Amino acid sequence: MALINKYMDKSVAIDNSYTEYSSKPSKASAANRINSITEAVKAVEPAVVSINVIKTEYVRARSPFGFGFFDFFGFAPMMRQVESIGSGVIYDPKGYIITNAHVVSGATQIKVILPDKREYEGVIAGIDEIHDVAKLKINGNNLPVARLGNSNDLIIGEWSIAVGNPYGFLMNDSKPSVSVGVISAVSRNFAARTDKREYKSMIQTDAAVNPGNSGGPLVNINGEVVGINTFIFSESGGNIGIGFALPINSVKTILAKI
Repeated sequence: MALINKYMDKSVAIDNSYTEYSSKPSKASAANRINSITEAVKAVEPAVVSINVIKTEYVRARSPFGFGFFDFFGFAPMMRQVESIGSGVIYDPKGYIITNAHVVSGATQIKVILPDKREYEGVIAGIDEIHDVAKLKINGNNLPVARLGNSNDLIIGEWSIAVGNPYGFLMNDSKPSVSVGVISAVSRNFAARTDKREYKSMIQTDAAVNPGNSGGPLVNINGEVVGINTFIFSESGGNIGIGFALPINSVKTILAKI
């Protein structure tokens, strides 16, 4: 971008004696590259949404007003608004969306953006903090819907496709991002956490799951949602090929209860 800005005002002589080629691939060329993965992405991506959340958090900060009760301890409680992002997937034409509880927990405002750039206010229709599942509701017409598959018959080594849309509210092109890997393991159980969340029978995948993709779908080669991307193992915060998803069969059971 710096080079473009530096030279954009100068007149440059251009040799037009070359053959111009269209930047768009021909239909024949595109057809040759269509495969099971691209078809699976095509099936699910219209239903993968960006979730923009504003939360109110309590923090402790030093009081600027001199000595007081809280200053005796050195800090005073304050509220601040924090903006966070995540992903979700529409699974019901009535406007119900699956995401992670940690994406929307404590939200004072939820905005949902579809890949076609439609925007809706979202409300929490149900939440299970322990198992990290949330159900959102938006009011819209002709909403795209993803098919929910079966996570009980996953095969170690089969293709897995992680889809997320964390930056739909920032980009002119709000299409979801896609990464491809395999099912690395199933039935992964984790020790109890300080936040009391329980993660049992998790799906492990090496498809890149990055921050902001929480709540997005993990999809099989048939374009069916088999998991909900939830967290990664990483010391740096970036993907190192160890991601975990809630199995969709467990999620369906929870959705029926909340």
